[in-house]
Amino acid sequence: METLIPIINRLQEVFLTVGAEIIQLPQIMVVGSQSSGKSSVLESLVGRDFLPRGSGIVTRRPLVLQLVNVPPLEERRKQEHGIKAEEWGTFLHCKNQIFTDFSEIRKEIEEETERTTNNKGISPEPIHLKIYSPNVLNLTLVDLPGITKVPVGDQPEDIETQVQEMILSFISNPNSLILCVSPANSDLATSDALKLAREVDPDGRRTLLVVSKLDLMDAGTDALEVLLGRVIPVRLGIIGVVNRSQHDLNTQKTVADACRDEQAFLQRHYPSLASRCGSRYLARTLSRLLMHHIRDCLPELKTRVTVLSAQYQARLSSYGEPVEDHSATLLQIVTKFATDYCNTIEGTARHIQTSELCGGARICYIFHETFGRTLQSIDPLGGLTELDILTAIRNATGPRPALFVPEVSFELLVKRQIKRLEEPSLRCVELVHEELQRIIQHCSSYSTQELLRFPKLHDSIVEVVTSLLRKRLPITNEMVHNLVAIELAYINTKHPDFTDAAQVSASVNSQQTESLDGGKRWKNEKMPSEDKGLVPGFGSPAKAVNLLDTAVPISRKLSTREQRDCEVIQRLIKCYFLIVRKNIQDSVPKTVMHFLVNFVKERLQSELVGQLYKQPLLQELLIESQDTAQQRTEVSQMLEALKKANNIISEIRETHLW
Repeated sequence: METLIPIINRLQEVFLTVGAEIIQLPQIMVVGSQSSGKSSVLESLVGRDFLPRGSGIVTRRPLVLQLVNVPPLEERRKQEHGIKAEEWGTFLHCKNQIFTDFSEIRKEIEEETERTTNNKGISPEPIHLKIYSPNVLNLTLVDLPGITKVPVGDQPEDIETQVQEMILSFISNPNSLILCVSPANSDLATSDALKLAREVDPDGRRTLLVVSKLDLMDAGTDALEVLLGRVIPVRLGIIGVVNRSQHDLNTQKTVADACRDEQAFLQRHYPSLASRCGSRYLARTLSRLLMHHIRDCLPELKTRVTVLSAQYQARLSSYGEPVEDHSATLLQIVTKFATDYCNTIEGTARHIQTSELCGGARICYIFHETFGRTLQSIDPLGGLTELDILTAIRNATGPRPALFVPEVSFELLVKRQIKRLEEPSLRCVELVHEELQRIIQHCSSYSTQELLRFPKLHDSIVEVVTSLLRKRLPITNEMVHNLVAIELAYINTKHPDFTDAAQVSASVNSQQTESLDGGKRWKNEKMPSEDKGLVPGFGSPAKAVNLLDTAVPISRKLSTREQRDCEVIQRLIKCYFLIVRKNIQDSVPKTVMHFLVNFVKERLQSELVGQLYKQPLLQELLIESQDTAQQRTEVSQMLEALKKANNIISEIRETHLW
């Protein structure tokens, strides 16, 4: 199981080569207040002085520290190892540079921090340091900036919030362990590190507490209750350590000497806990906890790598290969676009929307719901009053009083009503044209991903299809206009469905006989008192002229004959209008399909090829967008990293986990 930590380190290096950590790897996050002794704890784990020191926030960027156990120099000399040093360090940002002087490592950390931060500010961009030594255990730790309360110098006013947000962003990784460092000479109940840890790990399954500065407690007091977990219990344990004092640092006391003095102090003051405290025990505990944590996280890591590999493979496929044969590529894209366009109309497209109607389904809805219901809602007699009817009858008879209802008046009035069907018919054409335009964007966005690579080709295809639709629109409108004009050109009173014409004709003949036989009765007949309705202004349908200087009646009751004539005309108009409306409702969709939809479907591919497949245009149209090539490279690198990660994880055998 000791091989698990090096494997995680290798995974981390693989993902760092592509500049992204898309997988949350098991690590130990070191959290503590400013001057809580975090740096001393880390240096005791390494056994060397290498971290910057000073007042205020010294750690202003996360430091990812990988400790790698290597054989001693003597053994490596036998194996002809290239590095002639007992211990050394390397930085990710310093390619192929080896630091054997740990004071140079401290200086490089300070300089690298200053390169990305200013005015004592902080930055979330980590510094990656790897230390090789025969005196360390395999570990991966992340030293986070110390928690501070008050800004110092030129630090921003919200420095406390910035630090806490950065720490939370790291420790919220569910695959991480949290190493909280809290000094023994402060109340553990006020520990900022434990408070932040509990926000992301309320159950304490990932939290380990280190109580530092045991030797600085007030006289007569000790941390025994704290170390035993009786004050605040911590599930992974509480370990006490003794840090080097400022005097020790000034006198350049070595870490090895400090560890010996630490053990002596623990034996004197905490003999019962001496074997479970100290820097050496802390290193062994961290290594053990990290290995077990890696073992628990490994199945999820395998699954995550597999899923991401599939996702990035799909993304890489969507970007396509770099263009080599421009002619074949153009024909392929144009053909696919035309096919997807036609399939969207037919309803056989691969990408079918579920949020709204699209393509052929939308056109069907326009024909049978929008257009059909609009025609059904038109009243055959809408906008036609009895005054209009009687006026038309009188105008059709000229100066002679009419014995019968003139047929000319019926044709005049029914044409007026039929004309009302033209506007909704033309609006139907417009709606279908708009939907055919929308299909262009639908195919560009969902069906033909290759178009995203070539913006100029995409724009050219849209322009060609739009132009084709624009040319067909007036032709289709003209044909629909002609449909209405055809109905207006000849009023077929002998139409098989115009049954009311024969009934009205028989009724008129019967009334004609009655009028001839009963002429005297008609002559002496007075206006019946039960005549229907008043027609305002019907005293004179034309402009009223008062010849006798007497009052002209504003309105009067219709006579029986006038009422009868109105009913006859209304009945004929309604019957014939319904026939024409049925014809229009059937003919307009057929006309739109033939002259617009089907025409575009049949001519689309040939139009695109004819307009775009020209040798001078090939190079220009197939220029990739600026982002596509870069994204293809990035995705390809990430996919390669995921493949390496998968190979690394595959090296782990079941026996390595126990």
